[in-house]
Amino acid sequence: MMILFYSIIAILAIFILLVLFAPKRFNVYRSVIVDKPLDEVFQYLKFIKNQDDWSPWKKKDPDMKQEFKGTDGEVGFIAKWEGNKDVGIGEQEITRIKKNDIIESRLRFFKPWKSESDAYLKVEKVTPDKTNIIWGFSGESKPPTNVFFLFFNMDKAVGKDFEEGLASLKLILENNY
Repeated sequence: MMILFYSIIAILAIFILLVLFAPKRFNVYRSVIVDKPLDEVFQYLKFIKNQDDWSPWKKKDPDMKQEFKGTDGEVGFIAKWEGNKDVGIGEQEITRIKKNDIIESRLRFFKPWKSESDAYLKVEKVTPDKTNIIWGFSGESKPPTNVFFLFFNMDKAVGKDFEEGLASLKLILENNY
């Protein structure tokens, strides 16, 4: 009986240590350079509905239900989705737009798990006809769910989707939508 008791105490102690030392924040981003002027790229990116053309998640569920609230391309616009197990249920709200610089949004996921994170699309002028696009998101995982990040590499998992989406975005922008 004492062996069982000490085993349970040891497991709890290990779990508490994991919670204390596991990462609590994540930040994933990728970038691509497109052969288009910055202002033209920014004008396309600020509209969330355009993400339907290049988002890897739209490709994972082309039949997802979508609902929109507000004026696309403006702060406060909300795009809601409900899809299959690959995309889940959630919404994206534009929270800040700085012309020819950055579009920030808040992602709220409801299923398969509840979480919130911040997303952004940033543009940087490389030359008059080339623009660097940085697509990323960051967030926080509160204890004890932060232990999950010890076994799941968010950068590797989501980074692959970002690379796929940016490759599609590059093709769209360079081929005039």
